[in-house]
Parts: sequence; C-alpha cells; structure tokens
Amino acid sequence: MVWLELFLAGLGEVFWSAMMKLSKGFTRVSYSVLTVIGMILSFYFLIKATKKLDLSLAYPIWTGIGTLGSVLVGSFLFQESISLTKWFFVILLLVGIIGLKVSK
Repeated sequence: MVWLELFLAGLGEVFWSAMMKLSKGFTRVSYSVLTVIGMILSFYFLIKATKKLDLSLAYPIWTGIGTLGSVLVGSFLFQESISLTKWFFVILLLVGIIGLKVSK
C-alpha cells in the first residue's frame, strides 16, 4: 500500500505540473484551482508514504516520478520536442528510480 501511495504522490506531481502549464501563469482560474488541488493531493500521499518509508528513499522517487511524468506529458500532450540526448537522460532517471526501489 505504501508504494501505491508514493506512486499516487508522483502522479499528483505530474498532474499539478500539467495543470500549471494549462493555467497560463495562473490566469485561468479553473486550471489554477486544479493545480492547487493536485499539489495538496501530491503532498498528502507523500506524507502518508513517508510514515513508512525513509525520506531518503521516498523523496527522490517522488520527484523522479514527477520529473519523468512531466517530461512525458510535455512531449506527448504539449508537443514539446525532446532530443535523443534528453531521452537518454530520462532513461537514466528511470534506471535511478528503479535502483533506489530495489536497493531499499
């Protein structure tokens, strides 16, 4: 259950970052509200996860999921160009997240 909470926290991170982009600098109220809701949910699940997981494990995985997800959302949803070099480093990030999980 704790890993699900951490994964949900990471998804919340991806959600709020996408909503922040759609809010156009917090000028669109509905997306601005969704940004704040996403932040609250992301922190809520992170707090729940850190009750059972070490911070040194939970926090980097949370930010890694958020980073990886935001890169993918930026690429696929917002048609942001991602070079082969950037994809290489995204894969390294994924390897690092998996490495942290298996080395717990």
